[in-house]
Amino acid sequence: MRRRKLLLGVAATMLVATAGGVAVNTFGEAQADGGKEQQDGGLPQVTAEVSRGDLTSAVQVPGKLGFSAGRKISAGAEGVLAWLPKSGDTIGRSEKLYDVNEKSVYLMFGERPMYRELKTGNKGTDVQQLKQNLRALGYGNQLADDNEFTPGTAQAVKAWQKAKGLSQTGRIGAEQIVFAPGSLRVQKAEATVGDRLAPGKPVFSATGAGRVVTFDMKVAESGQHKTGDKVTIKLPDGTEASGKISSIGKSAEESTPDGQGGGGGDKTPKVKVTVEFDRPDRIKVIDQAPVTVSLSGESRKNVLSVPVEALIALPGRGFGVQVVENGKVREVLVELGLFANGRVEVSGGGIAEGEKVGVPK
Repeated sequence: MRRRKLLLGVAATMLVATAGGVAVNTFGEAQADGGKEQQDGGLPQVTAEVSRGDLTSAVQVPGKLGFSAGRKISAGAEGVLAWLPKSGDTIGRSEKLYDVNEKSVYLMFGERPMYRELKTGNKGTDVQQLKQNLRALGYGNQLADDNEFTPGTAQAVKAWQKAKGLSQTGRIGAEQIVFAPGSLRVQKAEATVGDRLAPGKPVFSATGAGRVVTFDMKVAESGQHKTGDKVTIKLPDGTEASGKISSIGKSAEESTPDGQGGGGGDKTPKVKVTVEFDRPDRIKVIDQAPVTVSLSGESRKNVLSVPVEALIALPGRGFGVQVVENGKVREVLVELGLFANGRVEVSGGGIAEGEKVGVPK
């Protein structure tokens, strides 16, 4: 066991720092003296191949499942609140948000809020996103994708108003529509049916309808990742889902073990990272459930690698592997590179692609 003592004492710390916390195992009592070949009785019972390919390490971080950024839906006109959606309801494009008096207010998609009545002659980003909604709903297929409210836009608005049972004025304002970036999920009521509303008074709070994962990342590490990077999310039921980083926060905050702020714990400044699922419709796990996010780390192209368990300690020399060939075993000194996915990059003149190395049974 002389070759295992040093390996367990020196290598374990290094390997635990790699993705997944890999630990080094031991063989049985079979040994091979340094540089000498060993006959059949000392052959490892299990071998693995020295392979060539790309290695990419993974960093695993804890995250939390939730919904995309929240917002408050506020009244656009004065009146009595006559109807509200229920908590958990999802509201899509051109669907009803709430009723004031005898009139309904509907959702349209867009980043620019509804801040004025839109009518013929207006120009602006809000006009352009209104026209995009009308085209998406089939009321303005002939409309140009520009920022001008034309007579054709007025006709498309009238067609939409007719479908909703509204007065066909060809003008549209905050008493009829609210702009939000996408579908909404109702979180909780901010008013009660029967309340008298005034413009700007919150009606209910909502989040985006899409499921997302958020986690904290050290500021010093945030430069290693960017929006669009692919990730893998392990869900509480053991299944995995793919996604990508959608945003990386710009302001840093101190983190604590419970993630709630306050004294104690890790004071390292961190930023908030948001991940979107590639198929959010398939995620059925409850809100706020804990998940694990795997991020890509370092990469090596076209390198030799062996299972981490194949490493042995060569006292006074470093690390090596037992190469098995022609019924004999020889110890080969190797230089170690990247650890990733249970394998380690190895190099040195005494090892080649396709050779077999011993691993623990």
